[in-house]
This record gives sequence, structure tokens and C-alpha cells, in this order.
Amino acid sequence: MHERYGAEAGGHVLVAGGAGFIGSHLIDALLSEGARVTCLDSFRTGRRQNLAHLAREPRLDLIEADVTGLLPPLPRVGQVFNLACAASPPHYQADPLHTMMTSVMGTSRLLEHARVCGARFLQASTSEVYGDPERHPQEESYWGNVNPTGPRACYDEGKRAAETLTFDYARCHGLDVRVARIFNTYGPRMRADDGRVVSNVICQALAGDDITVYGDGRQTRSFCYVSDLVDGLMRLMARAETPDGPVNLGNPREMTVAELVDLVLRMTGSPSAIVRRPLPVDDPQRRRPDIGRAERLLGWAPRVALEQGLEATIAWFAREVAPRERARPEPLAAAAV
Repeated sequence: MHERYGAEAGGHVLVAGGAGFIGSHLIDALLSEGARVTCLDSFRTGRRQNLAHLAREPRLDLIEADVTGLLPPLPRVGQVFNLACAASPPHYQADPLHTMMTSVMGTSRLLEHARVCGARFLQASTSEVYGDPERHPQEESYWGNVNPTGPRACYDEGKRAAETLTFDYARCHGLDVRVARIFNTYGPRMRADDGRVVSNVICQALAGDDITVYGDGRQTRSFCYVSDLVDGLMRLMARAETPDGPVNLGNPREMTVAELVDLVLRMTGSPSAIVRRPLPVDDPQRRRPDIGRAERLLGWAPRVALEQGLEATIAWFAREVAPRERARPEPLAAAAV
């Protein structure tokens, strides 16, 4: 692999959740850097079409399995990326018990495999560990403000537990671990039905449907294009020295949901009207990462401007998603990942 990612050419990497939105882009990047990749995915939310362009790639192996159960034999690898978990509210709330077990049992099983292999391990965590934050922007030392019993807790607390397990494996077994706290990410291969604010707004605008805005639209998010996020993940995995805690990865450009809607409407030329609905339970009011650690430790900062990333994402939805799939997506809450 390329020097800037610090891995040996031809290294073998396991990507759990590799058929998902972010995971499939990560696999593309790993293959482009010379790695052999094993993708592990249950296809509950991941999609085979995300990897269809790699059907004849000899350095990619696909294992279909659910990390909450007993895993089939896995290859010896040098790196494990754990991205296995539904990441949007309608998907992770559809089966909250499975969501929690994916973060707890799944992470435990993958950590154990990394221990047996002597592999480096990266846990994909989330800005949702900060909950509805009382500190702004959110830096890694902030412990968060999470409702542990609400409808989002299966994901929020599951990811917090996964972080705990990851660092406990480092303390108990000397495992080389890294934890990335991922903020709102967008780009091609998002699901039209995933309920994230970017996909919802784009799909509704392209279909000419009403744009759903929750509350007054003044809640904020910070949107990171997927290629920037993948670059951050690979830099974090490649860092020679183990970081002493989690690292935020996201774009610090903060904007309101209403501003995002206005921008998408201008870019698509859509005649869609705006309709307002009540805020979902425990929906964060403000979200912006402090990326100082990522800048210092990884030399990383996002490079893709929001307008540039939205242009590519709008074009992808317009080209790749069938009209019947993108028309009238359910009005759902925005996810932070």
C-alpha cells in the first residue's frame, strides 16, 4: 500500500460492513493502494450493488455472515476495520436488539480475531456518542449527553460500549487499536431510504416532492464527503504510533438543516415546497467536530467543498437510483454518521 498509509504492499485487510455506504468506498481505496481485502457483511443494510464493480477483482473476497453470531473461518489479516452496524435511525431502530448486539457481540468477536492474528484494529464509532451535546464544538475529551433509555440508545450506547471494548482489549491484551468518531458523512452509494438528511433532501428534491424539515430547521450538522472520511480512516489505521484515545473525523463547516435544504433546492432547480414535522426524540440540536487531534496526529483535514460533494451526490442519485425508489422517501430523522 502507499507510503502515506503506512502499510506493506499486498497486506491483507478485513473490512466488516464492507458492503455498506462507507465500507464499500473504503474497500475501493484499500484495493487501489495494493491491499488484499476480505469483506464481511450480513447484507442487512449493506448492498451487493455497492461492490458490483469489483465482481472480477481477484484481491477481493466476500464472506456473508452476521457478526452477532458465530463467525465462519476468517483469514489471517494484518488490519481489521469494523464498520459493521446499521448507521441510520430507521435502520438501527427497526431492530434495536440486533443493533446493540452488533456493537457489543460483533465488536467483541472481531477484536478477538484481531488479537489472534496480531492485527491492528480500527473501530468505526460515531458522533452520536456525544448525544445532544452541551459542549460545542465537540472534542474527544467530552463525555457526551446521551439518553441511555431512549429510542436512539441502541445505537448511541452500543457504539459507546464498542469503544469501551476496544480500549479494554488494548489494556488487557496489548492490542493495537484506533477509534474513529465519524460525523455526518455523505456521497454516492447512500441509500435513498436511509433517513439521513442529505439523501432525504436530495431524493425529495429530485422527485419534486415536499422537502421534510424537522422542527424549525435551525438544528445544525457538519457534512463530510465520503472520500475525505475514507482518507481519514486510512490515515488513522496507518499511523505508526497508537493514539491514546478516539479521533474525530468530520467536516467542521457547520450549517443549519434549513441552509442545506436551500442549497440543494438551488442546485437541483427543484420546485419542491417545504413541510415541517416535529423533531424526532433525542435529535441533536448542534453538531460540529473539533478536528484538532486529527490535524495534529494524522495531518488530516477535509478537502472536498460541500457544493462539490453535493454536486457529485446529486448526480449519482439522479443517475443510479430508479425513480420509483427515490420518489417519496419516508420522512425520517437525520442520522449523524
